[in-house]
Amino acid sequence: MEHAHRPEGDEQPTPTDIVRQQRTRIRGLVSLGQRIGYGLFAAALIGFIAGFTVGFSPWVVNLIIIAMVIGSIVLAPAIVFGHAATAADREDRDQGWGPGTGPMVRRPPEGD
Repeated sequence: MEHAHRPEGDEQPTPTDIVRQQRTRIRGLVSLGQRIGYGLFAAALIGFIAGFTVGFSPWVVNLIIIAMVIGSIVLAPAIVFGHAATAADREDRDQGWGPGTGPMVRRPPEGD
């Protein structure tokens, strides 16, 4: 069986760790959730200021309530999962786990 010619410097892609891929995906969803949640809180604040200056009509009150409720529902899990991903990375680093040529490879203790 003949192997295809590879130009010099063209290396095999290293396998990636599925855990790191999942954390990266989670961080993307966390970022989206935080943007949406904080955006809805900003909309509620703007609605409150507008209502305070010109009067609280029923649609302004509904806008504020809906923005606060949906913002809270979206933002709370985003914050929790963001902290969880950061804590997992810190735990991996503290336990000596790090990237190698394949899935997570335990680094030898310092001094060996």
